[in-house]
Parts: sequence; C-alpha cells; structure tokens
Amino acid sequence: MVNKVILIGNVGADPEISTLESGVKVARVRMATTERSRNRETGDTTEHTEWHSITLWRGLADVVDRYVRKGSQIYVEGRIRTREWTDQSGNKRYSTEILADTMNLLGRRSDSPQQGAAPQSGYQQSTQPAYQQPAYQQQPAQPAPLPADDPDDLPF
Repeated sequence: MVNKVILIGNVGADPEISTLESGVKVARVRMATTERSRNRETGDTTEHTEWHSITLWRGLADVVDRYVRKGSQIYVEGRIRTREWTDQSGNKRYSTEILADTMNLLGRRSDSPQQGAAPQSGYQQSTQPAYQQPAYQQQPAQPAPLPADDPDDLPF
C-alpha cells in the first residue's frame, strides 16, 4: 500500500509552533495549492484553490520555525492522516492533514522573510535514532536522540 502526497504551494498564515512536554517540537502550516484550467472553446481560465493542513515534527519543525512565514512557497512530501474526534456538542468531527516527511523551501532568496536565507535544499524527517543537521548550520552534524513520542499516537 502507498500513502504519499506531494504538494507545492504557498503558506497562508505564519506557522503555529509548539513544543510538547517531552521537548518535541511540532509545526502546523496552512498551505494553499491552486489548479488552473483553460476552456479551449471560450479561452476562459478558471482556478480552484485547495487548503491543506501540514504537520511537521522535530527537525522539520525547527526549519519551519526559522524560515517559513506567510507567503513562503514550499514543497512538501508526506502522508495523509485523518483524525476523528467528538466536539463539545457530541458530534463526530473529522480532520485530514498531511504528516510531512520532506520539506523544501522554494522561491527566490529575496523572498525569504529573514536575513541569512536557507539554501534551496530539502529537509527530511528521519525515522532513525539520529538526524543530520540542515546544511544552513555551520556546525558538523551531531546525532540527536529522538524522543519516545510517536507523532501518530499524540492526541491532537
């Protein structure tokens, strides 16, 4: 079975960054993708914009925290995850999100909202006990232990 999503779009609002009690950092990003089509008979162009909720963990959340802002163009690879919960009125509610495994910063360097723009390269979430520091840091890569928290088991 395959559950893979690839999206390129623009961030619609500044990311929401939080840190769990265990110290694990998580970022949530709202991203818009727009499809354009042209009617061959009339020449009219139509657009359809779809909004996506993207969740990024650990090292990817650090990169998002430092470099991604409203209007940033990003490339995301990940998996679709649907969550179910009961609201305050007792109704079943559903939410579909993308759990990101890879994120690339796109656009021109001048588009970056902060000085010291990140390189035009990708960042991948590692499932191994260590991850490589992104290339924008001047220090050598150091193994960092991953917390026991599994993003799939967290209650949000």
